[in-house]
Amino acid sequence: MSRASLIVDRDELTRPAVTVRGDAYRHLFRARRLAVGERLRLVDGRGVAFDASVEEIGPDRARLRVEGPAPTNEPTWSLEVWAGLPRSRRAAWLVEKVTELGVTAVRWLDSERAGRDSGAAALDRLRRVARSAVEQCHRSRVPEITGPHAWRDLCRRCGEVDVTWVLDPAAPAAPEVGTSPHGLAPGSSGILVVGPEGGLTPAERADLDRRDARAVGLGPRVLRIETAAVAGAALLLSSSESAGEVDPIL
Repeated sequence: MSRASLIVDRDELTRPAVTVRGDAYRHLFRARRLAVGERLRLVDGRGVAFDASVEEIGPDRARLRVEGPAPTNEPTWSLEVWAGLPRSRRAAWLVEKVTELGVTAVRWLDSERAGRDSGAAALDRLRRVARSAVEQCHRSRVPEITGPHAWRDLCRRCGEVDVTWVLDPAAPAAPEVGTSPHGLAPGSSGILVVGPEGGLTPAERADLDRRDARAVGLGPRVLRIETAAVAGAALLLSSSESAGEVDPIL
């Protein structure tokens, strides 16, 4: 069984011990049956991770001893996915998988050919999916899940990051960017734009071209939104792993 991971408030990581109750207690000590002495990861959801061990288990709570900083398991640069919103189950799958890959945000885009409104309840559910995926894959940062965003929001954001990519079936794969074939220099930021099922309009593509967006291809087949988002994020993040970086500062 893989080592457990738990998201806690950042201020709890400054204390010598953390008390676990409620759903987290039931998951770790009833479903996974962690025992005294077993080790796990504590993360704050914002990029800080600590090692911990089980010190005491009671009937409805457990006590964890905080031991020290742990690898963040985060990419060396940040990637946001901006995509048309697929249907509910497919949106959840997209969020889960790109969270595992290491994206820092998923932002639903209200482009001309995609206007599905997720609603506040759906966004909350997708945020829970992202939190669960962070604990499962041992990341330390929970990606932001926001939207729907107007097209002008994307255009503005393009001016705030280092590189914007847009998926294009006619473009070659493996863009030459930064210091490696698929990634950027550490500390950089980028956006991956995934068009809706009907594709981006010529005017929208022209907007992105004016902002120096780089076209990326994923092969000759037409992919669903969620497949394209996952494949594109994997391509761009494949050489950006942190190599076990530890951030001891809270």
